Amino acid sequence: MKYMKRALERKFLHMSSFFKAVLVTGARQVGKTTMLKHLAMEQSRTYVSMDNPMARALAKSDPILFFQTYKPPMILDEIQKAPELFEQIKILCDESEERGLFWLTGSQQFKMMKNIRETLAGRIGILELYSFSKNEVEGLIFPNEMDFSLPCLLARQQLVPKNDIIQVFEHIWRGGMPDAQGADPEQRQEYYNSYIETYLMRDVAEEGGITDTVRFYKFMKACAALVAEQVNYKTLAESAEISQPTAKEWVRLLQGLGIIYLLPPYANNELKRLTKTPKLYFCDTGLCAYLSMWLTRDTLMNGAASGHYFENYVVTELLKNFSYAPSKVNLTYYRDSNAKEIDVFVEENGVIHPLEIKKSANPDRREVKKYELLDKAKLERGSGGIVCMCEEVIPIDAQNCFIPCNLI
Repeated sequence: MKYMKRALERKFLHMSSFFKAVLVTGARQVGKTTMLKHLAMEQSRTYVSMDNPMARALAKSDPILFFQTYKPPMILDEIQKAPELFEQIKILCDESEERGLFWLTGSQQFKMMKNIRETLAGRIGILELYSFSKNEVEGLIFPNEMDFSLPCLLARQQLVPKNDIIQVFEHIWRGGMPDAQGADPEQRQEYYNSYIETYLMRDVAEEGGITDTVRFYKFMKACAALVAEQVNYKTLAESAEISQPTAKEWVRLLQGLGIIYLLPPYANNELKRLTKTPKLYFCDTGLCAYLSMWLTRDTLMNGAASGHYFENYVVTELLKNFSYAPSKVNLTYYRDSNAKEIDVFVEENGVIHPLEIKKSANPDRREVKKYELLDKAKLERGSGGIVCMCEEVIPIDAQNCFIPCNLI
């Protein structure tokens, strides 16, 4: 299979020229190792995987001997399986002036992250890789940063074919897992089935000590049924016949394994009575569609949940886009006690870009009236609009546009 360029490559190499160690975290099978091996093709880097039982045994019993056997610069895969190496990595980083000595991959599990942050503070850059975005699958990496302004959107529009709902739902249904890209429907189904059995259930048992796989599977299906809604621990607990504290713990676990993403609610002292509950999205819509038994693209596209899946798709595309971009943004959503809701706030440098998400190709332009609540609260409002299935960018007013979803 031909290598598909990742949007994270630019940021990864930039961090590798600055930090002595760089860690790429993310769910299993999203392509972390493939990307690092591809970037290391021009260099001589030792590659060691902690999935290899012999290497892992050596790492655990004798970290000093391990690094005499395998010398940096190196790629260390699945580092969470050998936390004993962190101390020694720190010592080697401190002894050398060389940047990018250690390229590490790992699933973002809480114990590991805490351990790494404590041991390697100041020496390590931490980046997250997600499954393929639609742009990556299509081999498109936009040259300009997204600021939702009309000039930015028009410049991006030059680079893409017209927005097409069939292609969008093909990506939503297939998902972004590298191995699912060339699969036919039958192969795709078997891929996700074995992904859950082989990786997820094993990681869940190792990381969370969960042995009741039947209940955990029910729990994941319940999460998939709640996609793009506020997290409801009571519903999740009842669906899987577990207690609410267990449901909270399991949500945290799925978040740590990079399976789900919780979009936090916007918080501000000026605005009273804001919700405190996050919204639940799947990092990979293909896995979500598999868990909810949407067997074909068309049944999903025409089904009752299509709007929720479209929202999940837009939120995760934004998440991927901004995770790999040079500037840091804060993604939240807005909901107050009067049930006024704005789907996404993209906050950058204190400016809020409000976005509504609609599957329609011709949504109601009055949706943007809601954004006035930002002005009332004296918050700085930037360009925004309605991300939808329209074919081209259409201005609504001076600050907002109808934004085709393939431009994000």
